Amino acid sequence: MYKPLPKELRLGFSDIHDIGVFAKEKIRRGHDLGISHLKVDDNLYRTPLGGFINHSDTPNCSKTMVRVNDYKVWHLITLADIKEGAELTLEYTFYKIYDERN
Repeated sequence: MYKPLPKELRLGFSDIHDIGVFAKEKIRRGHDLGISHLKVDDNLYRTPLGGFINHSDTPNCSKTMVRVNDYKVWHLITLADIKEGAELTLEYTFYKIYDERN
C-alpha cells in the first residue's frame, strides 16, 4: 500500500509556516527518512516529504544526494535525535525563502 510519508512521520500545523512534518515517535540521529527530492534533466520534483518540510537556519535534517544513472535523488537524513512531536526542518537550498511579513 502506498504511503506518502514514512510510518514515523505525520503532517501537522506548524509554527514556522502553515503545514509541517512532525515525528510520531522518537527518531534517532542518522536515520534515512527516504526520498525528499529528485531531479530528472532540468526538472526538480518534490515528494510529499520534500513538499511539506519547512525551512530552518538550524535544521534537524539534511538532504544527501545520490546519483542514479542520469538523475539525482536526495534522501532526508536526521542530523540529531528528534523527539516525538517535534517538527522536522531543513535548510532550503533549492528555493528562495520569502518573509510573508514584508
